[in-house]
Order: sequence, then C-alpha cells, then structure tokens
Amino acid sequence: MVSMVERERDTGDGVTVGAAAGLVGVTVRTLHHWDEVGLASPSARTAAGYRQYTDADLRRLRRIVVYREAGLGLDAVREVLDDRTAEIGATLREQRARLAERIRDLRRHDERLERMIEAHERGILLDDEAQSEVFGAGWDARWPRQARVVWGGSAQWAQFAEQAAFRTREQWQSLSASMSALQFDLGDALDRGVVPGSPEADALVERHREVFSHFFPLTRRMQVCLGRMFESDPGFSAHYDGIRAGLASWFRRSIDECARAHGIDPETATWR
Repeated sequence: MVSMVERERDTGDGVTVGAAAGLVGVTVRTLHHWDEVGLASPSARTAAGYRQYTDADLRRLRRIVVYREAGLGLDAVREVLDDRTAEIGATLREQRARLAERIRDLRRHDERLERMIEAHERGILLDDEAQSEVFGAGWDARWPRQARVVWGGSAQWAQFAEQAAFRTREQWQSLSASMSALQFDLGDALDRGVVPGSPEADALVERHREVFSHFFPLTRRMQVCLGRMFESDPGFSAHYDGIRAGLASWFRRSIDECARAHGIDPETATWR
C-alpha cells in the first residue's frame, strides 16, 4: 500500500509541505511559520513550480524539532544551526539551567496546590493533637470535618481553605488567642448584665465579625445565621454555655439586636 508521504513525493528532489510535516512531527502551519521567519524553507521546486523540502531540508527540520523540544526559542535555534561560532554545549547548559529553575517553580506550585486541596478536604492542616494544643481542651478536632460536610460547597469554605492552607501553627495560635479573649469578654459581659443591643454588646458583636474575617468575610446576615447555630446546635451551645451558663442564647440575642440596628430582620436573614 502506498503511504501518504509516498503519494506526496514528487518525481523531483523533495517532498511537499504536508509530507514534510508528517515526517518531522509538526503541523503544516508550523512549517509555514518557520519558512516565514527564515528558519527553515523548502529549497527545491517541482517542474510545475511547487516548493519542496529536500533531504537536507528535512535534516534541518529534524534538528529544529530536537532543539525546540529542549525548550530553545526560535532565535536560539537559529543561532545554534547557523552561527558556526556558537557554542552549542554552552547554549544547552544555559537552557538546562533555565529548565531546572522552571522545574523548581513547578514543584513549588505543585506543593501549594497540594496544600490547598488538603485544606479544602480537612479544613485545618494540623493533626488532632496539635489542634488540641493550639485551641485548648474544649476543642473538638471533628468540628472542621463536620463543617466541611455542611459548608464544603460554599464560597466561604473555599475562602477559608485558601487561607488555612498556608497558615502556620503560630498563626493559628494567635487566632486562637483572639477567639479566647473574645469569648472571655463575652462571658464577662454576661456576668455584668450587659444588655443585648447596648453599645457594649454591639461592640462585642462587631469584634466577633472582625475575628471571623480571618476565616472568611462574614456579613451581618451570615452572622445572624451563625448566632442561631450557636444556640440551636448541641455542640456549639455546649461550647458557649460551658464558658458561661446561658451565653449561647445571650450571644445569639446580641447578634440579632445588632443586625436589627443595621436594618436587618434576624427572623428572615439568610446566608448571604
């Protein structure tokens, strides 16, 4: 059976552009471009005037392909092929050094992606023991995984994971200290009879939103939804009421009153 290349061979000294492209493994468009920039051009013509690539042309094309696959730009390839004073070994060593740096960059990108994927799945990239040490004895290492089940498809979880992926243990400790200080002040406010909706209660609610911004931007409506969960969810209510009896309900009412002062009906607020 006659191959496509054989059919495209002329009775002259070369092959057509289509056959040449097939022989060296590039596209016809690529050969046209190399011809236009003067890197490799067909040097023969048929009796009918059609341009063809000779065996010498094909050898040049194959060398171009080799150097292009090594990552050299067209100008560097031209220098290697046409400048007799060019030090091919030095050029290749330089290219290898650039490639090594690129590989290091790609590995760094891969490591970042791996951490982001892991954070999206786990939430906090600390083992259970480290989480207990950082967040205290009352911390339940299951909470991040439970949050992933509930919120994993949300934009807020994606934002949380993006930040959690690169947060160090020391940064988690700093954030934990901020949360602990806030919770202490919430309990103290309840002890002193601070009324939900008062300036002091509103300031604590605003502080809660500020601390939470280290996880993801928290709107007032979202905060209302969290307040409901703090009171209704057994795990969260036990946590807050463990700080002070009745704190979960007091904090939820404080969040609601602050939202109401900003024109939000806490009864109808949704997660947005």
